[in-house]
Amino acid sequence: MNRAVGGAPVSGWAGRRLHFIGIGGAGMSGLALVCARLGATVTGSDRADSSYMERLREAGLDPAIGHDAGNLPEGVEVVVSTAIGSDNPELALARERGIDPIHRGALLAQLCAEKRLVAVAGTHGKTTTTAMLVWALRAIGADPAFFVGGEVPGLGEDGGAANAGWGEGEWVVAEADESDGSFLDLKPEVAVITNVELDHHARWGTLAELREAFERFVAAAAGLALPTAAGAAQRKPASGAGGGSTAAALGSAAALVGGLESRVLRFGPDQPGPAGLRLAVPGRHNLLNARAALAAIELAGLDVEGAATALADFPGVKRRLELKGTRGGARIYDDYAHHPTEVRAALAALRELDPTPRRLIAVFQPHLYSRTKALAAEFGAALALADEAFVLDVYPAREEPVGELAGVSGLRVAAAAADRMGGRPVWWLPRAAQALAALAGRLGDGDVLVTIGAGDVFKLGEELVAR
Repeated sequence: MNRAVGGAPVSGWAGRRLHFIGIGGAGMSGLALVCARLGATVTGSDRADSSYMERLREAGLDPAIGHDAGNLPEGVEVVVSTAIGSDNPELALARERGIDPIHRGALLAQLCAEKRLVAVAGTHGKTTTTAMLVWALRAIGADPAFFVGGEVPGLGEDGGAANAGWGEGEWVVAEADESDGSFLDLKPEVAVITNVELDHHARWGTLAELREAFERFVAAAAGLALPTAAGAAQRKPASGAGGGSTAAALGSAAALVGGLESRVLRFGPDQPGPAGLRLAVPGRHNLLNARAALAAIELAGLDVEGAATALADFPGVKRRLELKGTRGGARIYDDYAHHPTEVRAALAALRELDPTPRRLIAVFQPHLYSRTKALAAEFGAALALADEAFVLDVYPAREEPVGELAGVSGLRVAAAAADRMGGRPVWWLPRAAQALAALAGRLGDGDVLVTIGAGDVFKLGEELVAR
């Protein structure tokens, strides 16, 4: 039996040898770090360097940059994510050796089975809700293990940022990802659903299919946190977006649990917790995220009032309305939003800043050809909340513009935004360098600029600040 650093005894991990293909991702790096802390021998590779790779090196690991068959040691278990293609040389060699790869979702489920699990799922807000939950649990002394799909300042053992850890407490808090269906591997004692909306069109064909998956996710939970009708309405997309409203999707899940032994606790803008909940992060969507975290804490039978007090100091998650700096008197933010509902929420939150922006400028990079094709009109409508919009070309991630995706580009979003902006400026600049050149002379005192997207658009804002 092997004792985790800073945790209770955990059996079986010290004898394991795990190789992570794509170790530098937000989810994969967290899994790798915790497995290493539990005594496993961990190796891995990723195609490029990142802050996550640096954190792995700080923990004593030596991830390889670039994918090569030579990176794969003998006698290892191989861990992959959905982003790893079948032509990856390390995965191909593993299969030649007769190794059946472990999906990251299955490995996460193995780790979460070591403790009592709170799992946070939903199309929007799950990363921030998970991070708030971990922050609050730590503050009230629960010291959970955690897996968050983003970097959270202050959660590292050294006070720095972290996306995963293994505490001494009895609970583990995990972000549950519906994008590839891997959240169905988890068996939560307490489940949180922030909202349900069609987003990952390459995985889920219809909203009904996605609803059914969420129903299976919550089926075994003893406690379930769901938004009130008012909470769901605040996340409702533009008409027709995602194939149906958030409220309708949640209604199905709520009906399912009604006949089970689960305790269902509703959260909304003003419940649970104190009426005057104070947060350092802006936006009504973050108020809902905080209430969802407090609902999970109440379902776990822990100190809700103490948790609410702690959330006043929650610093936010990197790439979620993150202030990057200033240029020429303009404040520059970055947000990971990659769905119309999220874009709306981010822009609405920035309108609430004090002082109020003189001009709100959005720089949007669509993410995935499939999502852009399905939701171009809704993205355009969401961007219309800005005073000026810059649209870049699609960040492809794992997709190629071939077959039914041939010809899809960010121009569709720019055209849709122009239709909704009422004559306000819309720029179609496919390359980030073009947008950088156009923006450099346009920012002035009192302006707020936000880079939006799940790709590498954040680099544009960082470059503006650096210059």
